[in-house]
Amino acid sequence: MRTAGWTPLGYGAVTLLKAADGGAYPNGNSLLIHGSAGTLLVDPALALAGSAPQPAADAVFVSHAHEDHMVDVGTFTVPVHVHEADLGAVRDIDVLLAGYGLPVPAAEAFGSRLGDDFRVRSRPDAVGVSDDHRFDLGDRTVSVVHLPGHTAGHSGLLVEPDGFFYVADIDLSSFGPFYGDVGSSLEDFEQSIDVCAGIEARWYGTFHHKGVIEGAEEFRSRLRTYRAVMERRDAELISFLAEPRTLAEVVSHRFVYRPHVDEPYVETVEARTAEQHIARLVRIGAVAEVEPGRFRAVVH
Repeated sequence: MRTAGWTPLGYGAVTLLKAADGGAYPNGNSLLIHGSAGTLLVDPALALAGSAPQPAADAVFVSHAHEDHMVDVGTFTVPVHVHEADLGAVRDIDVLLAGYGLPVPAAEAFGSRLGDDFRVRSRPDAVGVSDDHRFDLGDRTVSVVHLPGHTAGHSGLLVEPDGFFYVADIDLSSFGPFYGDVGSSLEDFEQSIDVCAGIEARWYGTFHHKGVIEGAEEFRSRLRTYRAVMERRDAELISFLAEPRTLAEVVSHRFVYRPHVDEPYVETVEARTAEQHIARLVRIGAVAEVEPGRFRAVVH
């Protein structure tokens, strides 16, 4: 589970702590934001676990309540901040686990991994912040940009005057957007993508995979490709529903994960994702519930 360490890469006052494997899950790329009045550590990841010494910081910001962004968060002696919509899950690991919506056997297995593999612990003194909250680092300001959808409290950070926009798990990966938790939202994720596209910056940072993209036009191009995965899921679902299907049949078909992926959360994520897409397709008249629990594409 653990990476072999990290490499510091500088972007103005921001240092990306690039994971040795590039930041693919379960790993990720943390940030250090330096100012004349303090340093903010963002999303402590597996690459930092057990490193000697750990990066020095005056505060920690967790972009959202997911295990790979909260490694060792219970051990930091400095204040830990997170958007207020995800605060309960950072304060209490049982709330975090419940947010995945897993059935009991899978929840027990994944709960063990939270502690054993990710070293996640409850942080009951965590501080909730709201949209537009600003961290004052002296000659740097860091503004919270609420980007819900992935989780209810998922947030990015805009670092000024450097022009560095951290978009966390809007990660521009070929996997596409993830909105498979209890508090996730397909529509909110789409709106958050629109917010990201409207923010001018010099650099755009992701927690997974891409790391840092330079230039607004390049970022927006990759963002369009990323969003197209959601549109592809709609189209593939409509095609699959040429014949009446149940939600269980849709889940078994695998519209999110490849067939070889064997993790305790796969069926739950597939179901939550399919439910949201089907609900939207029903609302726009592309799919109809032909009998209770069975759905079919509408032929025009």
